[in-house]
Amino acid sequence: MAGDGLAETLAAMGPRLRAARERRGATLTGVGRATGISPSTLSRIETGRRKPTLEVLLRLAKEYGVSLDELAGTAPAAERRTPVPLSFGDDKAVLPLTRYVGGLHAHKHVLPAVGEPPTRPRQVSHDGYEWLCVLYGRLWLALGDQDLVLTAGDVAEFDTRTPHGVANAGSGGPVEYLIMFGPQGERLRPRTSPASVSAG
Repeated sequence: MAGDGLAETLAAMGPRLRAARERRGATLTGVGRATGISPSTLSRIETGRRKPTLEVLLRLAKEYGVSLDELAGTAPAAERRTPVPLSFGDDKAVLPLTRYVGGLHAHKHVLPAVGEPPTRPRQVSHDGYEWLCVLYGRLWLALGDQDLVLTAGDVAEFDTRTPHGVANAGSGGPVEYLIMFGPQGERLRPRTSPASVSAG
């Protein structure tokens, strides 16, 4: 593999590892306990600040149930898995919407219905920038000291170094939302303003 190709493959590893972890609904802490790799190391690998060793990749591939070819993006097309949502677990279902080749990538998340009023979401922080859009239901976004309830059509964007967490705000049904995430702080770049688009 040429030097440029190797660098590109390594750069894409972090987003693919993050996607594999999220498909399993696992946290950095949980993966750290299962693999013996510290959550801080896992975070640095996922955000591209650290290159994973072969030993680390082997541990993570086993934990996530994926092949090294899948993590490297070199699996033959016929062997690549079609992204499917996780079944509802204790937390959420996640459907990857991009191939995770570095830079901005997208997921659809679904939080199951809740029977009782939720507690304030547990917050996390990490490098990157996030754009979130609610498709259905009521989403509780705890962003730093702010508590926001977003409904269908509402959008939020924030630096993910700000502590943040989400929960179903108790709408009586599930909550569906889209996330665009830039692990290196990449942001969406609007090319038009609402005033420049005619209503038709």
